[in-house]
Amino acid sequence: MSIPAETGVAASAPCTVLFDFDGVLVRGDSFSHFLWKRFRLQPWRALLLLPTLPLAPVALNRHGRWWLVRWLVRVALLGLDQAQYRVVVESHARVQALRRGAFLRDAVSSLRRHLLRGDRVVIVTGCEEHLARALLDAVGLDDIELVASQLRPGVLGMRSDVHNVGAEKVRQLARHGIAPPWACAYSDAGVDLPILAAAEAAVLVNPDAALRMRMQARLGDRYAEVDWG
Repeated sequence: MSIPAETGVAASAPCTVLFDFDGVLVRGDSFSHFLWKRFRLQPWRALLLLPTLPLAPVALNRHGRWWLVRWLVRVALLGLDQAQYRVVVESHARVQALRRGAFLRDAVSSLRRHLLRGDRVVIVTGCEEHLARALLDAVGLDDIELVASQLRPGVLGMRSDVHNVGAEKVRQLARHGIAPPWACAYSDAGVDLPILAAAEAAVLVNPDAALRMRMQARLGDRYAEVDWG
């Protein structure tokens, strides 16, 4: 399998390799950063959130979080059609990609090694696809396959459509003709257990103790770790 040597797993023939995006290739949550920047630059949008504050305790539970995400997206993108959204997000991505340390250099190097070997490399992410694509374009990874969250046009602006997290990643990969098992999956998040469990080798990127314990319980010895900066 085409896995970095530091994982201790040998490489062989070209294969399918999945990379998470946020926390693996880039630091932090890219789409959340974009949304909060919209609120900072246009504070009037934040005022539209005030009526929903009494519902905040509901949003803290597992079933309410997706509702909160959709509402934040709608308010942050209110008034933008698809073309306007792409202009805004591409401008943001160009600036973001220039930040020192925005991308994890070790991760990008590993991804490029996979490509040089002839592996099929797919980035599968909860980040919105146009933002993720613009960030990848900025570092010369414009041809990489991408399976990401999606927005759709609404009457008042862009709104959430596909939220590509957890088990949804497996479903969206299937829609792109990528069925399990895959040779390797890189992730830094427990929510990616569905794609990690379907990999012949799961690679945890910069895991903390909690993630390490969870993956040990679910994956046994079928995972490796990398420390990327």
